[in-house]
Order: sequence, then C-alpha cells, then structure tokens
Amino acid sequence: MHALAMVMAMALAAGGDSAPDEEVFFEANFTDEDEWDEDWTWLREDPEDWRLSAGSLEIRARPGNADTVRNALLRPVPDVEGPLAFEVTITFTRPPTEQYEQAGLTWYHEGEPDFKIVHELVDDEIVIVPGFRHTEKDTVELRLVLEDDGSYKAMYREEGQEEFQEVAKGELPLGDENAIAIVTYHGPEGADHWMRFTDFRIVRP
Repeated sequence: MHALAMVMAMALAAGGDSAPDEEVFFEANFTDEDEWDEDWTWLREDPEDWRLSAGSLEIRARPGNADTVRNALLRPVPDVEGPLAFEVTITFTRPPTEQYEQAGLTWYHEGEPDFKIVHELVDDEIVIVPGFRHTEKDTVELRLVLEDDGSYKAMYREEGQEEFQEVAKGELPLGDENAIAIVTYHGPEGADHWMRFTDFRIVRP
C-alpha cells in the first residue's frame, strides 16, 4: 500500500481556520513524510489514479457512479458523543467536462453510499449538490455537520468566503458501520482530470 501522510490530533484547535472552541479529532496533511494511517481504506483502488502533490491528495476522475466509484477513500466515523463536522477543501485542477463529473464527500452506512455533498458539473453549470447552488470558484470547502440523532446539515463556502452556506438538511442512518469518504466520479474516459483534496478534518463544531 502506498504511503500517505496523515497527522492525528486529539486536542483543542487553536489558530488557523479552526474556531477556538472546535475539538479536532482528526486532520490529514497530505505530505509524504509520514506513514499511512491504517484507519483509511480504499474502495476499488487504482494506484495509478491517485497521487500526493504539493501538500494535497489528487484523485483522477474516472467514469462510474456511486455504486461503481473507483478510488473512494473511506474513514470510519469516530464513536463519540456530540455533533461532528466533516470537512474537506476541493479544487478542480481542470474544468470538468462530463455531465455529473464531481468531487466531494459521501456518507457510507454499512458499506453502502447513502448521502453526498459534492462540487459537480450539471447541465454545463458548476453547482453544489444537494441544493444545486451555482459556484463561481474552482475551489470550495464542503462541510457535513452530523448530530447524535442522525440529523445533518450540508454546507459549503467558496474560496474567499468567511461564512458557510447551508444547502440541505435531513437525517442520515446511524449504526456500527458508518464512514465518511473522499470521492470523485463521472470523469471522462482517458483524460487527466485530477481533483485536488486538502484540509480534510473531523471536528466537534
């Protein structure tokens, strides 16, 4: 298995983009200096289609959908009480060209994809799904906030914005086998469309 740098933090966040009262359970700094964290697992891994680049994880967008996605990177949800927020920053390194080409976060329950928040090309428009909010930037930050009872809020902010915007809320299934995944799919066949992921975090908001 390839080496991918992950840095675990179990302390109160201070400084950076974190609010002073946010407790950081996990954050990933995508460098090549540390060993792979065993809690990460690849779904349908193709080692040629992911790489570390300048402090980021890049995954090539390939054809497929939620049930056939390649190189989905899953991490189990911490078994803790209280709300959790899952965050990642996504950059299109090239403009998407395929209908539904996307990158984002997917909630997995008992091994099956159940919910996603993604940056996606739909009918020649770049939008956040759910909500179909039009975005002007190649870089967006996604945030999924989950409460103990399974209720969630899906949020995003564009590069340069301070406040998150809510795009959806509802309920997610909970149980012993929950995971959050970094995903990209519906990419063009044979093209070098790399989706860049940075600043993956699991925090208590």
